[in-house]
Amino acid sequence: MSARSPFLPDVAGDQAQAARLLDWVGMARIALPLRIGGSDGAEVTVAASADIGVNLVDADARGIHMSRLYLHLQDSLSSEVLSRASLQRVLQDCIASQRGLADRVQLTLRYAQLLRRPALASAHSGWKSYPVGIDAVLDADGLELTLSLAVEYSSTCPASAALSRQLNAARFADDFAGASPDVDTVHDWLASPRGLAATPHAQRSRADVRFVLAGNVDGFPVLDLVDALEHALATPVQTAVKREDEQAFASLNAENLMFCEDAARRVAAVLTTDPRVARFDATVSHFESLHAHDAVARVRG
Repeated sequence: MSARSPFLPDVAGDQAQAARLLDWVGMARIALPLRIGGSDGAEVTVAASADIGVNLVDADARGIHMSRLYLHLQDSLSSEVLSRASLQRVLQDCIASQRGLADRVQLTLRYAQLLRRPALASAHSGWKSYPVGIDAVLDADGLELTLSLAVEYSSTCPASAALSRQLNAARFADDFAGASPDVDTVHDWLASPRGLAATPHAQRSRADVRFVLAGNVDGFPVLDLVDALEHALATPVQTAVKREDEQAFASLNAENLMFCEDAARRVAAVLTTDPRVARFDATVSHFESLHAHDAVARVRG
């Protein structure tokens, strides 16, 4: 830079050519680390991405101070454990950094939470990755936090199960027509290939849930909510699987036959009674093995 040009030009301060208020201006997919607190008090640092933006309330202003938002995120979120209080401070600083250009800020964080899950029957366990999203909005009405989670599970079709049982019963009637088999004979027949005329179809399924957290919830209860959802659905996909675990999983599927409507109601039932959840919006998707389209149900509460 020459002596005649001591200052760098800043055209963002120029007047806008077409004056208009803007709802959201910012950046998407910013890479940054997050410090996440666990239910056991431990902390873990995870790789995350962030979207940060503010409204532009000065119709004549050409642009916002975008780099200030970026630096606030980089300096703040990596230095303390993520919480309602820490997000409140970060977002207040972001609005203040705009010097009157904005009065509303929205931050979206995305990361993967690794949780160690035990096997159903054996002594093994394994890690499972759960996608987590956090939406934080600060405006004149205060701070609202929304937590997003996705849980995968298995769904066995009740109609297919009923049709399979009918075929199994019909084969039994054909094979033992006019006979009075004893218990051992029936046991051996059921354990043979003849005892399985049909099987119900099942598929991997997913519950995508968004929770608006109650105002007195400071942290993000990812583990507790994952546990509650998986317990309600009863057939979460597994990590470590030995033969005894696979058999236990098959038994759980038989005990929990589910249409997508059934799964949506199970999710709603557990969330409606959770005092940490002010509102929720859930979508369950059964990625069908019978046909090429998915079965989907949505519920709010």
